Amino acid sequence: MSNHQPSRTHRVDESVRLFKNPILEKLSHVHPIVPLLVWGPVAIWLLVRAVTVHQIGLAGMAVIGVAGLLTWTLAEYLLHRYLFHFEPKTDLGRRFIYLFHGVHHDTPQDKTRLLMPPAGALPIIAVLYLMFWLVLPYPWAEPFTGFFIIGYLIYDYIHYATHHFPMRHPLLKFLKHYHMRHHFSDDDGRYGVSTPFWDWVFNTYPSKPEKPNRG
Repeated sequence: MSNHQPSRTHRVDESVRLFKNPILEKLSHVHPIVPLLVWGPVAIWLLVRAVTVHQIGLAGMAVIGVAGLLTWTLAEYLLHRYLFHFEPKTDLGRRFIYLFHGVHHDTPQDKTRLLMPPAGALPIIAVLYLMFWLVLPYPWAEPFTGFFIIGYLIYDYIHYATHHFPMRHPLLKFLKHYHMRHHFSDDDGRYGVSTPFWDWVFNTYPSKPEKPNRG
């Protein structure tokens, strides 16, 4: 069992103070609409450039779109499993992991900490963009990054919805119950949020049949 189970010292909907510095504390919170307003235009700009400047056709955009979205789902899984649920040996390491993800397990219904604040996402996106430029041939890095960001936004809002909306559609209801079990039953598995696909691939999908959930 990882050390990310709720500590039971806070209400699940409570907001825990992370920083004494008021500026850092404010930057650790984010209104749910902010990631869309920040990253949506970036993704659109990259995709528009791909079509108008680099003149990539529909077939090329479709292929790179599938690649970008699929790569995001893999990144989502790997980050959640190996970084966010990493169990460090030092106090500094535990503090780092708590800031990134442990606080979410402590207070999973805190609306202001369900999505990544732009201050934290910016350096990550910048590093990934550079990596895509180094790996992908010109000019494919731009549309790939655009679709990757779209995948990230889809994940962000599915994650938010699983915590705060009923999600009555069968597929969305499945995702909600799947993620809630990660929080409240056993967090050593079910690392996918927008899809359980990589849990199936890497055998972290629950092996026991799941009981119906009325939530």
